[in-house]
Amino acid sequence: MNDNNDLIPTIPDLVDTALAARLQSALDNKTKPLGALGRIEGLALRIGLILGTETPEFKAPQMLVCAGDHGLAARGVSAFPSDVTWQMVENFLAGGAAVSVLARQHGLALTVVDCGVGRDFQPRPGLVQRRIAAGTADASTGPAMTPEQCAQAIANGREVVRALPGNALLLGEMGIGNSSSAALLLSRLGGLNINDCIGIGTGLDAAGLARKREVLRQVLALHASATAPLDALAAFGGFEIATLVGAVLQAAQERRVIVVDGFIASAAVMVAQALQPFVAQRCVAAHCSAEPGHLLLLEWLGLEPLLSLDLRLGEGSGGALAWPLLESACLILREMASFEAAGVSRKA
Repeated sequence: MNDNNDLIPTIPDLVDTALAARLQSALDNKTKPLGALGRIEGLALRIGLILGTETPEFKAPQMLVCAGDHGLAARGVSAFPSDVTWQMVENFLAGGAAVSVLARQHGLALTVVDCGVGRDFQPRPGLVQRRIAAGTADASTGPAMTPEQCAQAIANGREVVRALPGNALLLGEMGIGNSSSAALLLSRLGGLNINDCIGIGTGLDAAGLARKREVLRQVLALHASATAPLDALAAFGGFEIATLVGAVLQAAQERRVIVVDGFIASAAVMVAQALQPFVAQRCVAAHCSAEPGHLLLLEWLGLEPLLSLDLRLGEGSGGALAWPLLESACLILREMASFEAAGVSRKA
C-alpha cells in the first residue's frame, strides 16, 4: 500500500529551543530544590512543549476507546471468545467497565467507537459507529484488511478526533485477539523476534501461549512481504488499531497531548510514528504493562512510562490512572510560586 498524502498528514518537528528554555527556567525557579520534583518536571516540560505554552492547561480531555473484532481469534490466540468484544462495548456504554469508572472519576469524556465489532449496536450517547465490517479477516489465511479497509479505518480515526473538543486525547481499545496484532506489528516494524513480542494477553495458560506463538509465526511468514507500515497494518489488523492510528495522526497534527495506554494502543502509535517520525513528541506513555512486548515497544518509541503497575487490561485504564500526574504537572507550572514571588531564599 502506498502512503497517501491526503490520508497521512504531515507532522512537523516540535523542537522550540526558546520555549524549552523558558519552561526549564520556570521549573528551576519554583520554590523547591533544583530538580526536586523529579520526572514530574520533565513531564511538565513535555506538556508545555506540546501545547506550546509556559502555562499549560488541559481543556475537555477525551478518552477514546476503539473496538473491533479479529478473525485471527478463531485460531485460539486468546483466552476469551470474540463475543467478549461486543459485551465489553455494552459494559463501557453502561458505565461498568474499569475505564468507565476511571473516566468518571477523573472527568474524562468517554467516547466508544465501533470500528468493526461482530455485532450491531443500538445508537446511543457516547457511541460512534464507524463499522467497516463484522471483524477483520483471519490473518493466518490472508490479509486482515484490504488496503481500502485499512485506509478507511485511518480516515475514520482522523474524522472522529476532528469532531472531539479538547487538547488531550487518551487512547483506549477493545478487541479480543488484538494483542496478537500488536505483537505482529512490533515484530515486523521493530525487527524483533516474534517470541519476544508475545505475552499471555487476556490470560492464556502455557499450552495457549505455545499455540499463540506458533500461529503468529505462521502469520508472519505468510505476510513476509508486508514490511511498509501500512502494508503491515493491513496484513495484521485490526480495525480498531487502524482507527487509533488515524486518531493519533490527527491528534498529533492538532498538537493535542496524546496519552498512550498499554500494548495495543502503543502499537497504534508505533504505526503512526513509522509513518510520521515526530508523532512520539506529542505522546506521554502512561505506564508499562505486564505484556513483555510493551517495554520493547516503548523503547522503540523512545517513551518512558510514568507508571509500572503490572496492568494488562487495556481499555485506556492505564491512561486514566496516570491522568492525575499530567494534571499535577500542569498545575506545578501554572500555580507553584517562584522564589521571587514567594519571598523564599534560594540555596546559598
